[in-house]
Amino acid sequence: MGRARLARLHGIATCYEPSPGTTLHIGDDTLVAVLAALGVDASTPDAVRAALAAYEDGAGRRLLPGTVVARPGRPPDLGGLPEGTVLRVAPEDGPATDAGPEDPAAAGPPALPPDLPLGVHTLHARTPDGRTARARLIVAPDRVPAPPGRSHGFMVQLYSLLSRRSWGMGDLGDLADLAAWSGRTLGTGFVQLNPLHAAVPGPPTDPSPYRPSSRRFPDPVHLRIAHIPEYAQLSGAARSRADELAARADALREDVLERGALIDRDAVWDLKREALELLYAVPLSPGRRAAYCDFLAEQGAPLEDHATWCALAERHGPDWHAWPAELRDPRSAGTARLRARLLDRIDFHCRLAWLTDQQLAAAQHAARDAGMDIGLVHDLAVGVHPAGADTWAQRDAFAVGMSIGAPPDAFNARGQDWGLPPWRPDVLAASGYAPYRDLLRGLLRHAGALRIDHVMGLFRLWWVPEGRPPTEGAYVRYDSEAMLSLLALEAHRAGAAVIGEDLGTVEPGVRDGLAERGVLGTSVLWFERDYREQAAADGGGTGRARILTPGEWRESCLATVTTHDLPTTAARLTGEDVALHERLGLLAGPPEDERLRARNELAEWLGELTHHGLLPEGPADEEAAVRAVHRFLLRTPARLVGVWLPDAVGDRRPQNLPGTWDEYPNWRLPIAGPDGRPQTLEELAASPRLHALMRELAPVNGTGRRRGGGPAR
Repeated sequence: MGRARLARLHGIATCYEPSPGTTLHIGDDTLVAVLAALGVDASTPDAVRAALAAYEDGAGRRLLPGTVVARPGRPPDLGGLPEGTVLRVAPEDGPATDAGPEDPAAAGPPALPPDLPLGVHTLHARTPDGRTARARLIVAPDRVPAPPGRSHGFMVQLYSLLSRRSWGMGDLGDLADLAAWSGRTLGTGFVQLNPLHAAVPGPPTDPSPYRPSSRRFPDPVHLRIAHIPEYAQLSGAARSRADELAARADALREDVLERGALIDRDAVWDLKREALELLYAVPLSPGRRAAYCDFLAEQGAPLEDHATWCALAERHGPDWHAWPAELRDPRSAGTARLRARLLDRIDFHCRLAWLTDQQLAAAQHAARDAGMDIGLVHDLAVGVHPAGADTWAQRDAFAVGMSIGAPPDAFNARGQDWGLPPWRPDVLAASGYAPYRDLLRGLLRHAGALRIDHVMGLFRLWWVPEGRPPTEGAYVRYDSEAMLSLLALEAHRAGAAVIGEDLGTVEPGVRDGLAERGVLGTSVLWFERDYREQAAADGGGTGRARILTPGEWRESCLATVTTHDLPTTAARLTGEDVALHERLGLLAGPPEDERLRARNELAEWLGELTHHGLLPEGPADEEAAVRAVHRFLLRTPARLVGVWLPDAVGDRRPQNLPGTWDEYPNWRLPIAGPDGRPQTLEELAASPRLHALMRELAPVNGTGRRRGGGPAR
């Protein structure tokens, strides 16, 4: 009992429900391991008693909680401050403000001024008997900004979008071009991207954008080399070498587009890195030098740490756990000495971050200039690689020996381990959520909206102790009020909407809590069924739940037909998704049973589309069915409608096939047509199939913009 109580005091759940009506308890071994990752010894009964006593002693002496949140209509929880306590607020900018009686001995409950500016301030308290306390004070708006109106846009994995100008994978020049073309010609309001976070360098580099080295800084592999101003100033031998690199890049691109090669991120980066070394030797003009210095000052220590990790990784490899002991601590004397010796390499990596930031800004400018209401929708991955820059620079903020994942559920009896270390909620709170605030601010610099992968992680995460299966994990609670308030604050400052990926197992109350703060959810066509009605009807059996009518969908969501982790619409309509799973041995049951299940589900959906007048009676061809499911999305009240760009040209292949590693080329496929032949951005822009689909979506535009144009002839 004592260990379970200690776990609950530290935000660790001692049980969970894998399905309605079923409760599983967390084993003692797991509780001991998770508590240890939070710095609490619960290995023996004596240790548990000591930890409980320490917690209660600390809680009893604490005047203020570590973080205080104030927002409109909700007075902050100031704990048990005695009457007569004087409060003093030191804001981010401006003079300090006192609150409370001039005479500390005077009676009266302590309260904050009602007109505090938005921001993260420092709150000081002094009691009549002379005790003092300090806490972070978050003053946030009640909600994140709403999208300007109803709109539609493309969803795309940037690396998969190659043009005749890119170097073997899609880049930020392609992104700007896609935004300018689709905004002006198709009236789209946004382009939603995969995470562009910095990757752990290879070879081989992990191609997954959801397992980055750093979420704070983008990856320079996305740079369009020819768009860097210094490129035009190359001369002599440097110009000749740059031309050779460009020619090799052309060959790399043609291997993908014409000869069926996979996207080779490492080969692309080898060419770009050498080109960037050439550009680094070109002096910056006075104006660009001033802009770069401003960027360095604005980004501060986080950028220096990131660039230092990159420089050290060049010398010692990308896994900092294997570095010499003194270099594993970013604040050690040994690291400081090496920083001084590696100033040029550190500056090089800072320069790459600046160049990437500039091209991201240019892409967002192109989107807004094309009339997009939102523009770029960036994606925040749920975690980072355990050996990357973030875990090195913020090593104390991550739980050692833990990985996040998902518990067993009706879809995966073994649970999931994503191999990503979690943030420690106690360290986040003690720092005033500084790493989280910096992360949000960086991602929102050039975004009209932000998608948050596994947004339920703002409430709780499933921690799996190292060396144990996902079934032996436990949920750890985060301060969702603080996390959501900071999200609302930074989104407000950026004028950006927020989309939460809330698919899968969602704790009761989470979707309501997100909607109350203005965070849009994610609704995928194939999953929008009434599972509660099904459970009530068959006692939780496995019968298929009723498809929701368009009017039953929620308004506060991004509505899509599919995602990067699901089959494309063409694959689902033709049965190629089941055939792929069968070839790879991934079917959950006998092949004939799975094919029958898929055919029945598809027939049910085609019948639903026909019922709503979206498909004619009788057999429907594939393109008509793709248009019909998107017309179904138009009937819903969803604020945003997303079109998976590969769907627009009939691609059969998923970009990622969960549960595979070497068996399938995840994250390495270019967008392709029905025959598997890659489609360039130029071909996409001229595709009659794409234009026919997007004409169906033209009414989804809150501003009433209609653009001219059509497929090139």
